[in-house]
Formats: sequence, structure tokens, C-alpha cells
Amino acid sequence: MADPLSTPLLDTVQTPADLRKLAPEDLRQLADELRQETISAVGTTGGHLGSGLGVVELTVAIHYVFDTPADRLVWDVGHQCYPHKILTGRRDRIRTLRQGGGLSGFTKRSESEYDPFGAAHSSTSISAALGFAVANKIAGTPGKGIAVIGDGAMSAGMAYEAMNNAEQAGNRLVVILNDNDMSIAPPVGGLSAYLSRIVSSREFLGIRDALKKLARKLPRPLHTAARKTDEFARGMATGGTLFEELGFYYVGPIDGHNLDHLIPVLENVRDAAEGPILVHVVTKKGKGYAPAEAAADKYHGVQKFDVITGTQVKAPAGPPQYQNVFGHTLSKLADSDTRICAITAAMPSGTGLDRFSKEHPDRFFDVGIAEQHAVTFAAGLAAQGMRPFCAIYSTFLQRAYDQVVHDVCIQNLPVRFAIDRAGLVGADGATHAGSFDVTYLATLPNMVVMAAADEAELVHMTYTAAEYDAGPIAVRYPRGNGVGVALPEVPQKVEIGKGRLVREGSKIAILSLGTRLEEALKAADALEAKGLSTTVADLRFAKPLDEALIRRLLTTHEVAVTVEEGAVGGLGAHVLTFASDSGLIDAGLKLRTMRLPDTFQDQDSPQKQYDEAGLNAPQIVDTVLQALRWNESGAAEARA
Repeated sequence: MADPLSTPLLDTVQTPADLRKLAPEDLRQLADELRQETISAVGTTGGHLGSGLGVVELTVAIHYVFDTPADRLVWDVGHQCYPHKILTGRRDRIRTLRQGGGLSGFTKRSESEYDPFGAAHSSTSISAALGFAVANKIAGTPGKGIAVIGDGAMSAGMAYEAMNNAEQAGNRLVVILNDNDMSIAPPVGGLSAYLSRIVSSREFLGIRDALKKLARKLPRPLHTAARKTDEFARGMATGGTLFEELGFYYVGPIDGHNLDHLIPVLENVRDAAEGPILVHVVTKKGKGYAPAEAAADKYHGVQKFDVITGTQVKAPAGPPQYQNVFGHTLSKLADSDTRICAITAAMPSGTGLDRFSKEHPDRFFDVGIAEQHAVTFAAGLAAQGMRPFCAIYSTFLQRAYDQVVHDVCIQNLPVRFAIDRAGLVGADGATHAGSFDVTYLATLPNMVVMAAADEAELVHMTYTAAEYDAGPIAVRYPRGNGVGVALPEVPQKVEIGKGRLVREGSKIAILSLGTRLEEALKAADALEAKGLSTTVADLRFAKPLDEALIRRLLTTHEVAVTVEEGAVGGLGAHVLTFASDSGLIDAGLKLRTMRLPDTFQDQDSPQKQYDEAGLNAPQIVDTVLQALRWNESGAAEARA
């Protein structure tokens, strides 16, 4: 499969309206061309590959059968939406995916009318599609709500909460369950496709509706028995009893790559008078691209790669990734402490726990996309004397905030939170940025919040968390590689609430939390070059604060600046509160706080994102000089 591509049919499709002009027999060729274009684009930009390749035929079928954008199509998570973007007027920009100023790697409302609902976190699609469907029903306007949700996302409770409420939408709601791991259904074939076509047909639904009306006139026991018999008979043939109990008419499973099967079933569903309806399709991640089919996990998210060989462009060798430092350290600690358990929400490799899962399988728990359950499950383990580590990305832990408050902090249970992807995350953009964890955790009584400045500190803090049994404790660390410091052979316990001085000066104090420490040191070098003696402190803790160290720095330096890669309300706010409560503000202290801006920052390279946020060394220097009212002659101006 080599570029340049030959895509004569795809070249004629700018929008789904163009797609609907094609003859059904042309759709197979269109799907093949769309798959080639998707592979070529992701090979150029990197991004999510396997999931998009798995829904090529489904994407074509949905846009061919339904009247998008009037029918509102919601992709769960949205990482599988690249083929959808190509078909909805964005092909000319598809090679800007996940780049600064380019297309988002997920659905995004501001990007296209064909993206009616933004996503990136899982299990929201049914709720959103239900909202569209009910709104149209109330307004008496045409249009369905269509949710495409994967079997992994169906593990989250929110999906079932939405399904339990879905009957109110009637036939306006269609849920397409994309089962790409065969975790629900066995392999499907011609018989299953035939049954699905029959049970979704207008004739079958008409007969079924007539029988239901007749059954309602029967005495209640006979009416109930008739309904159960219908559900049982179709459940035996198709496996949909669970969804029937939730109020859905179930169709499937059907082969999600066979357009001859998909099109007539979706047409029947489109025209059905009864609903809501769930269509169960079985697909294969990476379909049509041999390397991705052979290794679905490695080709879920990819770097740029050679389309012909599938070889991904490897980043230059460098320091270990933070996630792997954490996973390696925790696994070693678990060798000698049988109380240590590891919990993740469908991200074993993403959190570095794949090693732990192999070395300690009886104490490793992947609970699926169920962060709320993960936290409360960890609380139960802690209450029974275990030492659970709940490893969840910062952005995903937000989904379990009530459980952190109610089930962990109020009960003061020693759950250890390993908060990966803290800070900005580059190409994944605003939806995956770990901007808020310090703010939402450091406000909670009983919670301890640490931030690792480098990979060695992460080793020490992981050990510290393992040994801390007095209550909940969290350690945050960023995406990507460490800074290159040597890893300790033997981890050391960090004293709770104590920071460290990295360099000492007399005039300027930079108080850093987390991995902005490297930029703080660069800023100190620049300030020293201007004759401004500078102290740099790694506070290590956002809570509890090292009050003695902070008081000393604020009272002995002319200017103090806090630096953190988190939103307002984090370290800076806590230091300001301490300074105010301690009467230090009244002493004329020049205290400035540097943090992420009050915006959702779009995707870009991490360096550009931190430049935009104003958290790199030059901006730290500027903040200090402005506080001093420094002029170009190299002297501080007199106070106005």
C-alpha cells in the first residue's frame, strides 16, 4: 500500500450527501479507499489507528443510511472518528491531526456540524444521544440520536444509567454496540446476519407490535408470560436479553465489516416504529492493515509509521518514561510487601502496571473503564488492611471525585493515588490534560498531595506512599520521559510535608512544585547572570505545605514566585492563603503565582503548550523582573 493513493470514489465524496448518491455496490470500494486514506494519514501524523480501521465499514454504513447531520451521530470517546472526519468535509485537513492548529484527535463541536458532541472520555455517548433524541421528540422535529459505543466503554456505569432512562426517547434513539474484542459475543456468520435482518424487519416488528397489543388485553400473568417468551426466544438466538431488560429492542450480533449485512439492518432500524433499538456489531481492531490486526494493542495509538512495513518511528533513546518508573518501582516494592495491590481502569500499559500484572497477577486488578468503582474498590481493600495503589490518569480521576471525597477522605482510608499524565499532554489536548488534580485534591481534609520533580523523586515518593498508612496520599507525575537523573538503588522515605532546597540565594525565591523544577533552575541561572541571587526550592508537597520553609523563604527574599503545572487553586493559592493567615502579606511581600491559564489549551507540542501557559524559564524570569520593576539598565526602579 504505497502513496500516492488512488481513491477515485473517495475523491467524489466531500460530505455524506455525496456518499448517499453512490450505488450500494460501490460502497465496498469506497470503504477500501477510506481505509487506505486513514492508514496513510495516521502514518503521517501518528494518532489512534486500530480503532478507526475497525469502524470503516460501520462509518460508511451509518452515513449512507442515516440523514447526518440531522440525525445526530455521537462517537463514544471519539478516537475512532478519523474515517468519519474524512467523510464529513475534513479530508483536506486530515494530515493535521493532533497538531497545533490542526484537527482534533477526537470529535469536537467547534470543528464540524457533523460532530454534534465533543468526546475523549468514554461512556458518554448514550447519554448525549438520548439528549438529542428526546429534544427532537419534544420539539416534534425529525432526527434521531445515534450512539456508537465500544464494548470496553460499556463497562462503565454511566452507559447503563443512560440505557435505563432510554425508553423515553422511543424510536428516536439508536445505540450501536461496537464489539471489537468479542468480549460479549462469539464470532458471527451468515445465520446471525439472517436472524438480525429478520428481527429488525418492518414485517417482524409489525407482527410483534400487534402481538404485544393483543397481549396487553390478556390477564396480567399471561401478558407477562408472553412478553418474557418473546424476549427469551430472541435472547436465545441473539444474546440480547440484558439489553431487552433495560428497555431496548436488540438486534445482532452482525458482522460489522460486511456491508451487505450492515446496510439492510440499519435501514430497518432507521425505519422502525418501535424503539429504542440496540444494534450489536462485531468488528476487528486494525481491520484491513496486517500489522494492526496482528498487534491491536501496539497499533491502538501510534507514532508516525511506514505504511508499507508498519514500522513506527521510534523516539531517540532517552531517560525512562515516568509511567514505567512508577510501575517498575511498585512491582519491586510488592516483592517484599504482600499488602501492595495495583488497580487501574483499563490502562495497564498506559500506567506502567503491565509489569506488575505479570509479576503479581493475584494483586493486580484492571476494573475496566470504571474509575468510580476503582476508587471505592481501593477503599474497601484499604479498610481491610491492604495497601492499594489506584493508578489513574489525572483527567480520568476527575470522574471519581465523589468517591475520593466520600469513600476515601471522609473515612481517612489509606488509598494511594498514582496520578499519571499530570500537567499538559501535547497532542491529546484539553480533554486529556491533567490540569486540575492539585486543585481538586489539595482542598480535601486528610489528603496528602505530592508532586515528583523528576524520576528519582518518583521512586522515593512511590515508596513513601507505600509506607504511609495514616490516610489517603497522592503522587502526581507527567506524561513522557524523565529528565535523566540516576534512579536510586534503594528508595528513601520522604518526610511528609517537607520540601528541599535545590540551590540557595538571597534575593529571589522560586518555589516549584513538580516537573517545572528544571525550568525554575534555568530561570535561576538567567537571574544570577543579571546579578540577582536566587534560591530554588522543590516544595514536593502541595498538602501539607512545608510552612517552616515557606515562611523562611518569604521573609528573607525580596521576591517569591510559585511555579506549578496546574490550574488556579493549587499550590499558589495555598501558599497565598498561608501567607495571608500568617500576616506575611502585610509585611509588603512581593509574592507572585505562576500556574496554568484559566483556559482549555488546544493540542500542540508540550514545549509550545508550556510557552503558551507561561511556565517556561523565560516567563519565570519575566515574572520576577516585573515584580522587581526591573529596567533595562539592570537596576530595580524605585517604588512608585
